[in-house]
Amino acid sequence: MTLKLSGIALAVAFAFATAAQAQTTQTPAKRDAAEKPRTEQAPSNRKVKDAEEERIEQQAKADKAKCDALKANAKDICMAEAKGQEKVAKAELDAKNEKDKVKAERKVKETKAEAAYEVAKQKCDDQKGEAKDACMKQARVDRDRAKGSAEKTADVKRENAKERAATGSTAPERTPAKPKQ
Repeated sequence: MTLKLSGIALAVAFAFATAAQAQTTQTPAKRDAAEKPRTEQAPSNRKVKDAEEERIEQQAKADKAKCDALKANAKDICMAEAKGQEKVAKAELDAKNEKDKVKAERKVKETKAEAAYEVAKQKCDDQKGEAKDACMKQARVDRDRAKGSAEKTADVKRENAKERAATGSTAPERTPAKPKQ
């Protein structure tokens, strides 16, 4: 009876010893990660994004505060520029976290075009009559041209990605030629 009890106790002790050994043994990758100080390890993406959004909003508030000293249309132009910069910065931040890089890049370009259009509209307000109409028309043409270019670039990049996927090629992407102005 004591021999059976001793055998069982020995088997249990051996089982615990091997389990403890398995827990303390680390693979080289785990060992390297454990040896890094916590400050070197990447913080969560959400915290980084939130901090970046906060920085963008603070910058936008500062830019808008600078506009308060201006008067009339100069103030409107300044506010349009500040809002445009904020929208572009947020679009670029979203693009960093977007999985579809082509779509994200297109959205950033379209946001830049819209921001430039809003500023141009405010600048056109200083003019009168036909000059103002021509200015507004040119602003719309510039915005539409920029959006069209962004769409064309996105289409070419998608087409190139499909070709590379189909052929298994690693050739660099083609980029469309810039439209003549």
